[in-house]
Amino acid sequence: MELVFAKVARAEMAEAKRFHEWQQRGLGAAFQHEAMVAARRILERPLAWQVEIDPVRRFVFNRFPYKMLYVVRGERIVVLAVAHQHRNPEYWIDRIDRHE
Repeated sequence: MELVFAKVARAEMAEAKRFHEWQQRGLGAAFQHEAMVAARRILERPLAWQVEIDPVRRFVFNRFPYKMLYVVRGERIVVLAVAHQHRNPEYWIDRIDRHE
């Protein structure tokens, strides 16, 4: 099985990393580390995490108020968004159809 990031999800992750690094030195690296841990855990057990909106599942970060939203397509996991949990909660929904 492979895990890939949609281009927009990768951009969101990079922007969140920059924002947190701007807030406090080293926090951006901590955010990136947590995102990579999330990706690894999703890859290990893709169906273990809660369904957000069928067929999209979510993995909630521990230290940061973010979630990784993804779909499982056969042997491929596509991360649709790395989303802040309290801002525009469903902005990413139109991405589902692009990754069917």
